[in-house]
Amino acid sequence: MTTLYKLCFYVPVSHVETVKAAVFDAGAGRIGDYDRCSFQVLGQGQFRPLDGSNPYLGSQGQVETVEEYRVEMICQADCLEPAVRALHDAHPYEEPAIDLWQLAPLPV
Repeated sequence: MTTLYKLCFYVPVSHVETVKAAVFDAGAGRIGDYDRCSFQVLGQGQFRPLDGSNPYLGSQGQVETVEEYRVEMICQADCLEPAVRALHDAHPYEEPAIDLWQLAPLPV
């Protein structure tokens, strides 16, 4: 049985489809006989760029809020590294927020 992970990331509304497409193209989002599977919910992100940062949005030292999607999808272990690399390459932020959980097998 393949080890599965849940990949979760936050991305501004303007880039959600581009980033999802890149991660899907790298192999994430496959569940059985379905692909490009994900869940997303709109919310508000907050951050403050510090000295040395190169922010896509906002200015150093100023708190910025932005509408972002939280996107979740399943990722098999063999495509995890390419999917995270694709996410970083397609994401506009210098430091995208990414969560990753290893999933336990479902009892069937």
